[in-house]
Amino acid sequence: MAPFWEDVEVGMEIPSLVKKPSSKELVMWAGASGDFYQIHYDKDFATGTGLSGIIVHGALKNSYLGQLVTDWIGPEGTLRKLSVSYRAMDYPNDNLTCKGKVTRKEVQRGQHLVECNLWLENGKGEKTTVGSATVALSSRHPRRSPRRRAATKA
Repeated sequence: MAPFWEDVEVGMEIPSLVKKPSSKELVMWAGASGDFYQIHYDKDFATGTGLSGIIVHGALKNSYLGQLVTDWIGPEGTLRKLSVSYRAMDYPNDNLTCKGKVTRKEVQRGQHLVECNLWLENGKGEKTTVGSATVALSSRHPRRSPRRRAATKA
């Protein structure tokens, strides 16, 4: 169930999301995204560049963190901003765990905003991708707009 703004507290953790991308998923992502750099699907090419094998697309890891947030906020919430930074490579068939924590809450121009730190951990528990997100959530007690107040007085 999607949280209301009032239910969210600074320091609370977002329910984690585990992904285990396969080499097939990387090929499908390449086709969907147009990123056909061979290090993502051709083992011989990847090892020829000095990598130990094919690696997960950075943009795919970004999408996993986006899914983490949008699964948490549900259809009533709105993802306002998502940014990530890639710190290390990830490999197919490894458990990648997406995590997040609420860092700030505020009401700004009538929107109930929540800021979060996000990260992706590989199977060894190392943070390989870090980022942040800002979301707008529904409130249990939304302010009534002046127009609505005026309409109710009539």
